[in-house]
Amino acid sequence: MFQDSATTIENYERFVRRVIESGEVWGIKHPDGTWATSESNEFEETLVYVFWSDKSYAKRHCKEVWSDSVPSLIGLDSFIDNWLRGMHTDGHLVGPNWDAHLFGLEVEPVELAQRLIESDS
Repeated sequence: MFQDSATTIENYERFVRRVIESGEVWGIKHPDGTWATSESNEFEETLVYVFWSDKSYAKRHCKEVWSDSVPSLIGLDSFIDNWLRGMHTDGHLVGPNWDAHLFGLEVEPVELAQRLIESDS
């Protein structure tokens, strides 16, 4: 089941707004130290790192194959300076506030970094 584009855009906007307000980004960290990713729904052989604006959103995804994983906090500055820069260099995408079916916008890391920096000004 896929969301309509208005819902995916709304989730993206919520991500940007809440992350700016809280200064926090939430990912899911596996016991081996790796972070939750998904295959792109749009592009072949492209990895999407999924992140949420709230711990509760991330926690909802700690089930099934991610059941032994935990929500993990990333500070906004580190997310922009390290995570997004690294994902851009490695050719990965960002999945902000994906839904329970792991569907949502797939965003270029540079685009999200610019959006977060501009919105914070």
